[in-house]
Amino acid sequence: MLLRPAALPDLGAIQSIYAHHVRHGLASFEEEPPSLEEMHRRFEDVTRRGLPYLAAVDGGEVLGYGYCALYRTRSAYRYALEDSVYVREGLHRKGIGSALLAGLIEHCEKLNYRQLIAVIGDSAQLPSIALHAKLGFLRVGTLRSVGWKFGRWVDTVIMQRTLGRGDSRAP
Repeated sequence: MLLRPAALPDLGAIQSIYAHHVRHGLASFEEEPPSLEEMHRRFEDVTRRGLPYLAAVDGGEVLGYGYCALYRTRSAYRYALEDSVYVREGLHRKGIGSALLAGLIEHCEKLNYRQLIAVIGDSAQLPSIALHAKLGFLRVGTLRSVGWKFGRWVDTVIMQRTLGRGDSRAP
């Protein structure tokens, strides 16, 4: 498996992976998968800011992807990012998500960001919570019943990881 920056030709596979998670899971609170054009717009928004957008590939096939986006757009949040990692259905627990998240952390530290936030859909999403904990994230809160999907209320788990010097020094 190769971890590399995602590219425009990867977006069809990335859209397919994400569409599956939207339709069948709670990792995303979207209820309708975005179009390929919308995924292109989102990709451009992340990459034009110089933020990492990675693809895990094997033999030219995209196995998963991950990216970091602004946590919030107000200026005081400028040193905090939010991560997103998605793995193709049937390929979980093979180290793909770990490799992607570790790659994102490394890129974000090189860019001098100080905090990485994970907003995990569903407090029962134990594999995602465990993945983030394994890579140094701490569970800092749960927003109860903030989403309604698949006919039920869904929590959001907030996890946070310090990057680089964190808050030990001013930026």
